[in-house]
Amino acid sequence: ITNTSVENVQNYFGGNGFGSSGNGSSQGQTAESVSRGTGVIIGETDTEILIATNEHVIADATTLSVAFVDDTAASATVKGSDESADLAVIAVEKSALSSDTLSQIKVISIGSSDDLVVGEQVVAIGNALGYGQSVSTGVVSALHRTLTSSDGSTEGTSDGLIQTDAAINPGNSGGALLN
Repeated sequence: ITNTSVENVQNYFGGNGFGSSGNGSSQGQTAESVSRGTGVIIGETDTEILIATNEHVIADATTLSVAFVDDTAASATVKGSDESADLAVIAVEKSALSSDTLSQIKVISIGSSDDLVVGEQVVAIGNALGYGQSVSTGVVSALHRTLTSSDGSTEGTSDGLIQTDAAINPGNSGGALLN
């Protein structure tokens, strides 16, 4: 998943930033930002492929595109998102995909994390570092982990997390962890 967004950046040098003698106050400019992540095909309708990913992968998107296993890409739209759960669903129109691409993609069978066992082998599938499909292996190290924010407050706390030693790199967000 490629997310193109626009973000505000500060110019602390004043003026146009090219040797002007501004007063040092910061001025905002906008700049295009591109980020990448991964998703999992969780369903389909007669007209769309539905993909689950992390909300932070699609946040603030002005355009979204999805690349498939055969290196084709198509535009996507956000169907819904929940920032507090860091979960989003996006859709790609089937009419934007060739019959060859459609024949190569499948809807994943969703299991239950309640069935996981510490020590079980897992694989993480994603788009590590934005280079394309990647797979790393590991084991389930712990279940039901809780993370709190760096300041120790309960805001931003996540419960019920799975700890694994499978390599998870930037770009893997939204990808599958499979047993």
